[in-house]
Amino acid sequence: MSKDITRILEGWDYEVGEVSARIVRGDDGREKIQLRVDMGLLQMEIDGRPDGTRPEGAESWLDYYIRQQQAHDAANPDSAPFQLSDEACFQLWREGVQYYHRYLSFWHLKRYDLCARDTERNLRLFAFVRAHARDDRHRWQFDQWRPYVVMMHTRAVATPMVERGDLSEALRVIDAGIEEIRDFLDEYDLSERADQCAELISLEQWREEVLVAAHRMGQAHPTATVEVLRRQLQRAVAEERFEDAAALRDEIRRLRQSEEP
Repeated sequence: MSKDITRILEGWDYEVGEVSARIVRGDDGREKIQLRVDMGLLQMEIDGRPDGTRPEGAESWLDYYIRQQQAHDAANPDSAPFQLSDEACFQLWREGVQYYHRYLSFWHLKRYDLCARDTERNLRLFAFVRAHARDDRHRWQFDQWRPYVVMMHTRAVATPMVERGDLSEALRVIDAGIEEIRDFLDEYDLSERADQCAELISLEQWREEVLVAAHRMGQAHPTATVEVLRRQLQRAVAEERFEDAAALRDEIRRLRQSEEP
């Protein structure tokens, strides 16, 4: 049997800046995810570690080191706490990248539940490294990506809620994601850069869109919607989108009138 992958890639061209993924049936009968990359493809398992291996018999290196940490701290309650070695951090980092490729594929395939599962897993990874890394260098290597993963997790959880019209619950999830990113900025004394945080801006803009839709469906208080519309009006005027601005003024006026006794 030929090992050349040319036929596998026929009709599936790589496009720079685009994420292209698909689900195929493997020779073992199970579904696999394939992610197109510039020199070929990545193939990943749907469940467990994306590469299908079980390091030291554990489901992942994260699970393995969590067990190591729990065993160490239980056996040594009065000594120094468990610390991750440089090698352990390297293994965890490579593994986290595998999960990144998979949850990115899940997102573009609209498998939001599986994207939420894998983003939640990498957030647990970041928290474990923060708690047990030897130095700040290793902590920041992982934790600098927390806002991005929080944003992806929030979108993966809230998008199905938006699609089925449960906007009030979606807003609760989005607000929690925004708060989590703000907590990250506070933790690293980066609050003054909040207006430059792409992940925070993305969630806040999405929140505005969902809040307006929620009001139209009777799932949000008019006062909150007016505040959002005012911000949109300011942007429309600043960008000289005068027709949009006029429509926003009309909507604000209508909402104010609806609140009057």
